[in-house]
Formats: sequence, structure tokens, C-alpha cells
Amino acid sequence: MKEISVCIVDDNNELRSALQEIVTLAEGFRCIGTMSNAAEAITAIPILRPDVVLMDINLGDGENGIDCVHELKPLVPATNFMMCTIYEEDKKIFDALSAGASGYILKKTAPSKMLEAIRELHEGGAPMSSQIARKVVFAFRNRSSVSSGPGIDQLSNREKEILEHLSRGLMYKEIAGVLFISQETVRKHVYHIYEKLHVNNRVEAVNKFFGR
Repeated sequence: MKEISVCIVDDNNELRSALQEIVTLAEGFRCIGTMSNAAEAITAIPILRPDVVLMDINLGDGENGIDCVHELKPLVPATNFMMCTIYEEDKKIFDALSAGASGYILKKTAPSKMLEAIRELHEGGAPMSSQIARKVVFAFRNRSSVSSGPGIDQLSNREKEILEHLSRGLMYKEIAGVLFISQETVRKHVYHIYEKLHVNNRVEAVNKFFGR
């Protein structure tokens, strides 16, 4: 199995080293670079082209990880960005997702869950801490109703069921457990969901689910 290459962008030396150690010591993952500020990231990441970038939101000295992702995403469209932060504010969550991030996880997340999230992101998911997922779902539900989602009627009952679990922030493994099917089956269903809804990731699919 190919190793998942990871870059870490964080201005806190201690946290950056801790994240680097988590990735380096884990089987199937490889840390190929760490950066302490936006300028370093914008220079190095287009050269390194990692599979996943863990991006801090507040990089210090007024630098913003969200702006950094916004600038980098068009340069490395195949790279997945996950905001790794202490913040749970709604505006920061939606700004990060709008900038091109596909995942949003809290720094206090356990190492094993952090690695699961990186793998989930690499496999096409959009991992979020459960607190974050609840905020996203609540915000979507406040804006529109489920029944208004365009294209939802094209989905099979099983696909709708899986999409609902995706909208709650569940990972593929958790969905497989709930529905008593394999992760590979979940992955195939998700692929067909994205295809039918003409979307590329979980965030876009959930937008459709809630009619945005």
C-alpha cells in the first residue's frame, strides 16, 4: 500500500513536532515536510505536492491558514487540506471549507483519530471532529430542508442512507459498522453518490443533501 505523504504547517514548534512525530511513527504515513509560516508553505508545498496538508488556522504574526489554503489549492488541486486547529467558531469553519479545505479537526483529537482522519481525507472523505460536524449540519438545516436537495431523488434508498450518515460526520468505517456492510461497499456507494450529485467531496454532497 502506498504511503500517504503529509506536510504540516503550524507556527507552534512544540505542536508541529508532536504532529510530525505522530505521522512519522505511524505505519502507512510519511511526513515529507514541516513549515512554520504561510510563506514557507506557499513556497514548499507546490514543490513537495503532498497527499495531505495539516494546516493551522492562526499562523501567528497576523498570518491566516485559511488564506494560505485559498492560495495553495489552485496550485496543488490534488492535495487535500485539513485544518488542524483549536477553533470551533462557525465562521472559521465555513471560511476554511470555502477556501478549499476538505477536513476540519481539533488539535486535541487523539493521535489514532488524527491518523484515521488523514486516511479518510486521502480516500475522498471530509473528516471533521464530531463537534464540528454537528455545527455544520445544524447550520445547513437552519438554511434549508432536506427534501429540497437537488438530485437527491436520483439516489437509491441505500445511497440516501449513507449520505445521511456522511452528513452527520461519520467516517466510512463507522458507516460500515452501522449498516453491517464492508468499508469497500461504503466507498463504492459514496463514489456513486458523488457521481449522481455531480460533486467531488463530502462537503459538496452534504450541501446538496440540505438543498444548498
